[in-house]
Amino acid sequence: MLILLRENTNPSQIAELQSFFRTLGQENFLVHHPEAILAPNNYVLPDLNRFSFISEIKSISTPYKLSSKLFRTTTSFDVNGILIGSKYANIIAGPCSIETEEQIFSIAEFLHQKNIKFIRGGAFKPRTSPYSFRGLGTKGLKLIREAANKYELSVVTELMDLSLLDEVLEYSDIIQIGSRNMANFYMLSELGKINKPILLKRGMQANVTEWLLAADYILSGGNEKVILCERGIRSFDNLSRNVMDIGVIPLIQSLSHLPVFADPSHGTGNSKFVNQMAMAAMVAGANGLLVEIHPDPSKALSDGDQALNFKQFELLLNGIDNLQTAIQKPIDATYSLAIQ
Repeated sequence: MLILLRENTNPSQIAELQSFFRTLGQENFLVHHPEAILAPNNYVLPDLNRFSFISEIKSISTPYKLSSKLFRTTTSFDVNGILIGSKYANIIAGPCSIETEEQIFSIAEFLHQKNIKFIRGGAFKPRTSPYSFRGLGTKGLKLIREAANKYELSVVTELMDLSLLDEVLEYSDIIQIGSRNMANFYMLSELGKINKPILLKRGMQANVTEWLLAADYILSGGNEKVILCERGIRSFDNLSRNVMDIGVIPLIQSLSHLPVFADPSHGTGNSKFVNQMAMAAMVAGANGLLVEIHPDPSKALSDGDQALNFKQFELLLNGIDNLQTAIQKPIDATYSLAIQ
């Protein structure tokens, strides 16, 4: 059940409505959002005609509410002058881990030359083994921010734990939530309170409903800048790191108004297959790509097998150019594909 509020409804009016439900002993059943108040579908609403700021009451049949297309048709938002969402598909590229000043600055310079506007890189890395390289920490955040500032890029980096939120907020433009934290619901709820885009990766064993419900945790806090990212799901086959679920891209777009990106690097785990899967994701309608690149993948301290070198990344950009006839959509100078 969705109680839609009129534009410019003020906090005192919302407080009045909340107080009304509180007198009925039903406040705990409600989720509050800047544009709406949600209640379970089987909840019997009292007469609300007295509240003139309520514009509409409707039922949403899906388990996920705020990420549903029944709530909104499309979502797009601006990140440092670049649109993310229904109109353009953007490319985010960079290393798995920020390793050295030389490494991250050389990548940033290369991306700038290719008119890419987003750089990714991990400073705090969630590694399966405690003996693997786990990032440079705050030093890494400072390095990627300095490189991004010099080459006019926006920073995408992962938040591993809420204790690191203030640092990640200071140095990033988009906060990435990795597969392991997709079901960290307390973290997601806290991210709903901030005004910074969240790139929410699909859990490695999550189905679509679980993924969209995770997005609802962020949306229900009032943060509407959510990007979904398909990064492959775990399977029984040990010859493939993950199963890259290309079919989920048009499925998500039929169910949700949120932009959906694809991460073919984690989705395949092998640089030999990244370009093919990246282009397949674009044809399937992805709003963007998240791709790992490295000046010399053979020397990468983490995930070198799935990182593209600069030449391979250039081939990907050329491949996207060549797709234009097939997908019949123009491309601009920043390799942002119009998908209207």
